[in-house]
Amino acid sequence: MALVMVTGAASGLGYNTAHALSDAGHDVVVHVRNESRLSEPGRWKGVVIGDLARVVEIHDVARQVSAFGHFDSVIHNAGVMSSPEVITVNVLAPYLLTALMDKPARLIYLSSSMHRGGSTDLRRLSQGTGSYSDSKLWITTLALALASRWPGTSSHAVDPGWVPTRMGGAGAPDDLTAGHETQVWLATHDGVNPSSGGYWHHRQTQAPHPACQDEDFRAQLIKTLESRTGVPLD
Repeated sequence: MALVMVTGAASGLGYNTAHALSDAGHDVVVHVRNESRLSEPGRWKGVVIGDLARVVEIHDVARQVSAFGHFDSVIHNAGVMSSPEVITVNVLAPYLLTALMDKPARLIYLSSSMHRGGSTDLRRLSQGTGSYSDSKLWITTLALALASRWPGTSSHAVDPGWVPTRMGGAGAPDDLTAGHETQVWLATHDGVNPSSGGYWHHRQTQAPHPACQDEDFRAQLIKTLESRTGVPLD
C-alpha cells in the first residue's frame, strides 16, 4: 500500500487517477482548489485545499501536506490551458511543491505532446508570459532534470494523451481510461524501466523535445525558477 498525493483531483484526469489509486487499496491524499469541489471526502486519507494560481496558497498547500509525513508518490496533475495563470499553475506550483515538500520516493509530472511546440526562451517564464505549450516544455524539462538529482527519488513526465475531459473537450480522440493509467502505474509499480527520467505515453517511453535532455537548458530552467519564486531547489 502506497501513500500518494494527487494535485488537481476534483475532476478530470486527477479525479480518475485518485479514484483508481483508492480502488487499488492505496492511501490517497487529494488536493482540490476549494471545498466546494471536493466529492466523497470520506474516501481519502486526507484532503489539502488551495488555489494553485496563487503563490501564497501554494505555500500553504505545502504546509498542509507536511502533516501526512513521507509520501511514496506525488502526482503533479493540476493544470490549466487557457488562463492568465497558466505559468503559475502549470510550472510554478509543481516547482514550489517539489522544493517545499519532503522528497517522496516518486515524482510524476503531467506533460503534453504540445510541449514539443514550446519555447526555450526562459524570459517568458521570468515575465509570466508563456503559453500552455511553453509551460509543458518547462515542466517536462524539470521532471527529467530531477531524475538524477536526489538519491532515492525517481522522476518522470507523462503525456496522458488528448482525452475527453473538460480541458480536452468532448471530441478528444484518445481513450479517457488510458489517460490516467500510466500515472497510477508509475506511482505504484516496481518494475518501471527506466526507473527514472522517462517521458511516457500509455506506458511507453517516447523522445521528448531535445531541450528537455539538454543539461545547460535544464540548469538555466532551474536557475530561472529559483529566481522567479525565491525558493531554491536543494
